[in-house]
Amino acid sequence: MFLILFLSITSAAFAQKNANAYAAVDKVALALPADKTNSTTAIAAYINSNFQTQADKVRAIFIWVAANVSYDVDNMFAFNEKETTRDKIDKVLRTRKGVCEHYAALFNELCEKCEIPSSVVVGYTRQQDQIGFTRHGWCAARIDGKWRLFDPTWGSGVILNDKFSANINNQYFLADPNALVKTHMPFDPAWQMLERPVTNKEFADGKLIQGKAVPYFSYADTIEAYLKLNDEGRMVAEARRLEQNGISNQVVQDRLSNLRGNIEILRHNATVDRQNKLVDAYNSAVSDFNEGVNDLNDFINYRNRQFTPSRSDAAIRAMLDKADARINGADTRLKQIKGGDPKIDEMIRPVLKTVGDAMSALAEQKAWLNEYMGKSKLGRKTMFRKYTWMGMPLN
Repeated sequence: MFLILFLSITSAAFAQKNANAYAAVDKVALALPADKTNSTTAIAAYINSNFQTQADKVRAIFIWVAANVSYDVDNMFAFNEKETTRDKIDKVLRTRKGVCEHYAALFNELCEKCEIPSSVVVGYTRQQDQIGFTRHGWCAARIDGKWRLFDPTWGSGVILNDKFSANINNQYFLADPNALVKTHMPFDPAWQMLERPVTNKEFADGKLIQGKAVPYFSYADTIEAYLKLNDEGRMVAEARRLEQNGISNQVVQDRLSNLRGNIEILRHNATVDRQNKLVDAYNSAVSDFNEGVNDLNDFINYRNRQFTPSRSDAAIRAMLDKADARINGADTRLKQIKGGDPKIDEMIRPVLKTVGDAMSALAEQKAWLNEYMGKSKLGRKTMFRKYTWMGMPLN
């Protein structure tokens, strides 16, 4: 979140782009009615209705964000790690103030709502031969199939004498990667968008010219693969590339430590979620088994009453079919979750034995009923005798 003095960078390679090239789009974008600026949905709807191409839309997003958000100097270092992306966007739309993470979050969401693939890029900066000691956030967006770089924060103005001075700087719109890497170093080198990335040490030393001896890096393919990963996969990939790019200062070390900590948290949470799902499946299976045991006991009690009051053969068979479905279903589900976790397996082992006993009793009753159904009315009466089964539902 480093903004100080960046206007002093005026090399020919990083020259200000001609604002006249964007005048027509800027005029329409900046005419966005105030009553349509309270949500990203409303802002994106205006942009989508007034512009057709991705290039025009991303320009409209950049100029609106850069022109309508002021850098919050007073809270420049007041980091709120618990602030969610939603909180950041709501805050900047409400106050029209923010630091880099607010600019980047707003730019990113507007791109997404305009169906432009986008990502927030996190890294650190180098100014006047000094490495910034805090992280900085900017953006990348894929325009007509090609990833491009944007920094709406640095494009909005400068800090002079501890005060923010608005001044649109187009060098941070569609920024040249070879120029931007002089001041912006992403933690994940893929977001340098260079075929021969700069290391963290080279960035700190100002040695930015990469020769052919540096291995070729397909950043476009790497980014596309990265975006297809889940949160854990992205963190693991970034941590690996960050470490390969060299841990040359504290801000990089802090990022790596943060990534590793978050990876461990995600893995722990995934383990807990998996265990909870197994426990839920176990409890559901046991509940169904208990219902099945009750159904089986109902049948046995009805048999001991010599099927009084009388029911149709179909209704009698349905009693056992109901018990069969629940008990066998419980057995199948318990076997499916077995092997998912050692602690759950310890719970399942004795239950499966009980379920097996119930299935044996159920099979005996089904065999008896089949024989019963095959006899005449007189023959059926001779089959009744008192039957006892000790099966009880599980606690």
